Amino acid sequence: MTTTIYKILENEKIASKTYRMILGGDTGAIRNPGQFVNIKLEGFYLRRPISVCDYDEKTLTLIYKTVGNGTEFMSTLSVGSELDVLVGLGNGFNTELSGENPLLVGGGVGAPPMYNLCKKLVAEGKKPTVLLGFKTADEVFYEDEFAALGAKVIVVTEDGSLGEKGMVTDIIPGLDYSYFYACGPMAMLKAMSGIMKTPGEYSFEQRMGCGFGACMGCSCKTKNGFKRICREGPVLTSEEIIWEEM
Repeated sequence: MTTTIYKILENEKIASKTYRMILGGDTGAIRNPGQFVNIKLEGFYLRRPISVCDYDEKTLTLIYKTVGNGTEFMSTLSVGSELDVLVGLGNGFNTELSGENPLLVGGGVGAPPMYNLCKKLVAEGKKPTVLLGFKTADEVFYEDEFAALGAKVIVVTEDGSLGEKGMVTDIIPGLDYSYFYACGPMAMLKAMSGIMKTPGEYSFEQRMGCGFGACMGCSCKTKNGFKRICREGPVLTSEEIIWEEM
């Protein structure tokens, strides 16, 4: 965990209530796809945890949805502003278990951490399928960006306004895959747990006090004991999850 001052290079709307923020600064503390950052916002007591969409040596890309006062405030920040950010939080995904044809499932703003994961899997010679779920067409983002990485991309919307109509769980039974990774709403993750053909990894969203394991506020019971979503998570393997405790 490292506290870093980043400069905003871009902060623009890319879909309904959804923004992409690109930050300039040191990203050396980020080790794995699926990690997150915790952003300090002026006038707000708690930091805002945001998953990492992508990064390189000098920039960090975040995608967030305006769902409350904090993220609404984030959307108003101008290019050139500076942010105090806790970087390198969480464990991230393990690509060593993926097999040759992994399935990546992103629901809504659960899609961003799938992007850097997909990039890493492709670099390792894997052939991922990316399944993106949204409520309606105006919420869809990064379909083309995933395709540009070389992944097979399937978009599903609840109202059928773009791609397949329905939920990601309607599509998954017809797919073949060697392993899976998923991030999205809890209802989606729980619904997936009963239909997956292989082991995999789930990334959980949870309310956090500190974001680095001190307050214990995001702890959950697993088959391997209690784990803090911000520290030993946000990624948990399918074998260790006790769904009744989530």
